[in-house]
Amino acid sequence: MPDFVIPPAAVSSVPVAGGGRFPVRRIYCVGRNYAEHAREMGHDPDREPPFFFSKPADTLLTDGADLPYPPQTADLHFEAELVVALGGGGAGIDPADAPGLIWGYAAGNDFTRRDMQAAAKKAGRPWDLAKGFDLSAACGLLHPAAKTGALNSGRIALTVDGAVRQESDLSRMIWPVADVIAHLSRSVRLEAGDLIFTGTPAGVGAVSRGQEVAVEIAGLTPLVTRVV
Repeated sequence: MPDFVIPPAAVSSVPVAGGGRFPVRRIYCVGRNYAEHAREMGHDPDREPPFFFSKPADTLLTDGADLPYPPQTADLHFEAELVVALGGGGAGIDPADAPGLIWGYAAGNDFTRRDMQAAAKKAGRPWDLAKGFDLSAACGLLHPAAKTGALNSGRIALTVDGAVRQESDLSRMIWPVADVIAHLSRSVRLEAGDLIFTGTPAGVGAVSRGQEVAVEIAGLTPLVTRVV
């Protein structure tokens, strides 16, 4: 065993429906993967290949925990997303082989400090801290793909205090899950334990302290997060 000079960090993980936990290596996120959301953010979805950003693995918010309103923002946004968990990996993956690498699916919420992100974009600076802050990667129960089958279609929606704020269908992704995995694998070697947040539909918006945000995806356990 290595002789660590300080105690190593705990392994980040996601709870699995039926028991057990899925250990997480990395978290990747796809930007603007629904046409309506790309347009609301001022971009042309017909001209852009997928792009990616990351969140540290220890930003996971799981087990129905509350989200403390983060510092350095007055404009915290929700983003409902399908999360894909990989049970295998590789580099230069063919889209036809990608479905076989998927271990499971979960409902997710890519919380974003939107004002911080906007300021970074305007200044031409990285916006890592707008996306990768503590507890910004909310993830619900992970359902094994062996039980759900491939999730290529189905309703995805988000409510704030019961009012629908986002609603679309997984089939409306510009880049389907298999293509997302293939594109990402051209830039990095994917491995078992990686999570991919696959993009959010139109309708992103602000959430305040005391509000409850719920992400619902057909066939999966809803993810409910209270902002405190």
